[in-house]
Amino acid sequence: MPAIVLIGAQWGDEGKGKATDLLSGEFGWVVRYQGGNNAGHTVVTPDGRDFALKLIPSGILSPGVKNVIGNGVVVNPEALIEEKAGLEKRGVDTSGLLISADSHLIMPYHVAIDRVTERYLGKAKIGTTGRGIGPAYQDKVARVGVRAADLLDEKILHQKVEAALELKNQILVKVYNRRALDFTEVVDTVLEQSREFADKIVDTRLLLNQALERGETLLLEGSQGTLLDVDHGTYPFVTSSNPTAGGASVGSGIGPNRIDRVIGILKAYTTRVGSGPFPTELQDEMGEWLRKTGGEVGVNTGRARRCGWFDAVIGRYAARVNGITDFFLTKLDVLSGLENVPICVGYEVDGHRVDEMPMTQTGFHHAVPVYEEMPGWFEDISGARSWADLPSAAQAYVERIEELTGAPVSAIGVGPGRDQTITR
Repeated sequence: MPAIVLIGAQWGDEGKGKATDLLSGEFGWVVRYQGGNNAGHTVVTPDGRDFALKLIPSGILSPGVKNVIGNGVVVNPEALIEEKAGLEKRGVDTSGLLISADSHLIMPYHVAIDRVTERYLGKAKIGTTGRGIGPAYQDKVARVGVRAADLLDEKILHQKVEAALELKNQILVKVYNRRALDFTEVVDTVLEQSREFADKIVDTRLLLNQALERGETLLLEGSQGTLLDVDHGTYPFVTSSNPTAGGASVGSGIGPNRIDRVIGILKAYTTRVGSGPFPTELQDEMGEWLRKTGGEVGVNTGRARRCGWFDAVIGRYAARVNGITDFFLTKLDVLSGLENVPICVGYEVDGHRVDEMPMTQTGFHHAVPVYEEMPGWFEDISGARSWADLPSAAQAYVERIEELTGAPVSAIGVGPGRDQTITR
């Protein structure tokens, strides 16, 4: 049986948590394949309870589903323990959670360096969450990272942390004038934390491929979004990993030929958190209206999201670089009550019309959106449960998005609840 990838098709915060939760009941496994506790997913269960997930896959809310933190994820032990305990306190069974032995750990020195570096950059800051994700990925690529498996081998753990702190403390003290971290304290803290989850550290690559051989279906869940991909996003204002569909194979250990469907999550408008270019951003009353009506505040950070109209250029780009087979369009209900709904169909860059993503950083930064006005609708669509329930203007809006992005919309979210979804 195949694996299915579910990814964000904008700058993240598109509603991947709801989509994963909705789909997870159909699968035996849900795998988070990249990112860290800098990316949150919000899920509203049928009984109306709100869950803000950070590291743990959204399938944790579906009984009987095995949830895997894959090798492509960077794990903060303290954040994992806190999230796991919070779920258990609310009656969620976390016994099906597994952690890849090859996932890398976010160490205390990663967090310390992330925070001081971002402050040091001043106006040039990237807009990181200060949670150590970037520095952890840097160490991974530099081959000096600490992996979950190292928690099971104290000798290796001591060697790696000692070697890392020789350099990290030099940076903290001599570059940023901060206090050096104590080697023994760091090791003891991490080992103490590991007692809460060491039994869940396994060879997830093997288990996932064995599951596929048994005919089970896997859902691979990405965090953030396409435009935050370190290779394919709006660099340098990106995350430190690959949220795009190609990252699903690398971050889980599943061969790309096992994936036969890629679901892209699109918001009916566009949002972004942090710094970086955003062509359709609205810095006026309408932008504030979208923010308030859509509840656009970061799940994990509490930061207000920047808001703008739907951008078909980045939607089309996301369809291409991910090989998206179909879209899940979320928050269509937020647009109810507007007389007209603009869609960005292209850009004007230095006086020239372009219909695709500009190749250069400067080109994208200077992109001015070219809009097409669509008729709005005034009906409350939060109770719609079928395509026929939507007003004709809302249907036309969805169909225009399909035409412009080049991929069909297979599901539409009309509210935060699990049942507030239209399947086509």
